Amino acid sequence: MERLYIAFVDTPGLFASLIRKVVKMNYVHVVLSLDENLLEAYSVGRRNPEIPFFAGFEREDLERIYKKFPKAKYKVTYIECTEEQKRNIKNHLEQCYTDRYKYHYCIVGLFFLLFQKPFYQKNHYTCSSYISKLLHRNGIRLFGKHFSLVTPRDFFDLDLPAIYEGSIFPLVERYLKAKRIHNAKRLPFGEDWE
Repeated sequence: MERLYIAFVDTPGLFASLIRKVVKMNYVHVVLSLDENLLEAYSVGRRNPEIPFFAGFEREDLERIYKKFPKAKYKVTYIECTEEQKRNIKNHLEQCYTDRYKYHYCIVGLFFLLFQKPFYQKNHYTCSSYISKLLHRNGIRLFGKHFSLVTPRDFFDLDLPAIYEGSIFPLVERYLKAKRIHNAKRLPFGEDWE
C-alpha cells in the first residue's frame, strides 16, 4: 500500500476566521501531499500567502507560509491507497498545477455550504471540495455526500492516523532538509560546483 498525506492548517487572518465559524474548528485549510515532508503538496487556496484575495490551485510552499504565518499550526495525517491510485492522483495534480490559472477558489460555494446545498461552478473549488472530488474520482470514497459539501471538518472527523501535530517550525525544518536532498539528487554530477 501507498500513502497520501492530508495536512490540516490553522492560520490567522480575517478570511480564516470566517471559515472557522462555518467549519467550527481551528483547522481551516486542507492540503493533499504525495509525501510526508509536504514537498509535493497541493491545495486550492491563496496563490501568495501575503495576499488573501487571489486564490486558486497551487503547490504549497512551507517556507513562504512560515514567513507570513510563523505561528501557524499543522496536523499531518495519512490515508492508504494503491500504487495505481497514487500514480493517477499524482498525474492529475501535476496537470492541474500546469493549468493552475484555470482553477479558482469557490467563494460563492461557501454560501451554499452554509445551507447544505450542493453547488458546482466549473473549475471553482474550496480546498476540501477539490481533494474530496479528486479522491472520489480515484476510488477513494470517504464521504457520502456531494464533494461541494465536504469541509475541512469532514476530513478531520475521519480521525486519520497522525504523523505530526504542532507548530509549523519543525515542519519547515524537515521540508527544507528534504528539499535540499531532493534537489541534490536531481543535479548532474559536478553542477553544484559551478
